[in-house]
Amino acid sequence: MTEKKTYTGACLCGAVSVAAVLDKPTMGACHCGMCRKWTGGPLMAVECHDRVTWTGEDKIGVYDSSDWAQRGFCKTCGTHLFYRLKDRPFYALPAGLLDDMKNFVFDHQVFIDEKPTNYSFANATDNLTGAEVFAKAEA
Repeated sequence: MTEKKTYTGACLCGAVSVAAVLDKPTMGACHCGMCRKWTGGPLMAVECHDRVTWTGEDKIGVYDSSDWAQRGFCKTCGTHLFYRLKDRPFYALPAGLLDDMKNFVFDHQVFIDEKPTNYSFANATDNLTGAEVFAKAEA
C-alpha cells in the first residue's frame, strides 16, 4: 500500500494552519453559484475527507452555507479555509491554501451546468452536473 502524502498550508496571516492527507493529488473546480460568489470564480479544491488537522482553531469562523454544508474562513484575514459536509466526513480545501500544489492534476469539474459561458478551462476533465453530484452523493 502506498503511503499518502500530508500536505500543509496556512491562511494569509498565518493564524490558521492545516495539515491534510489527500486520497490522491488531484484537484477539481466547482462552478456552483455559492462557490462562485464565495471565491469570485470557480472554487479550485482538493478533497481530503476527514484526514484534516487544524492549528489556530479559535481563529476559524464557520458559516452554515446550506442545510448540508459549512464554509470556514480565518476570522483575522478572511482566507477561505474549507467547504465541509455536515452529515459525513468530507472536506474540500481550496487548492491554493496548500503550500505544495505544483503536482496536483486538474481532473474534474462539478456543477458544470452552472458554469458561466464567459470562461473555460483547456484541460480535459470529468464533468458532473449538479444533479449528478447529488445522485453520486446519495449512492
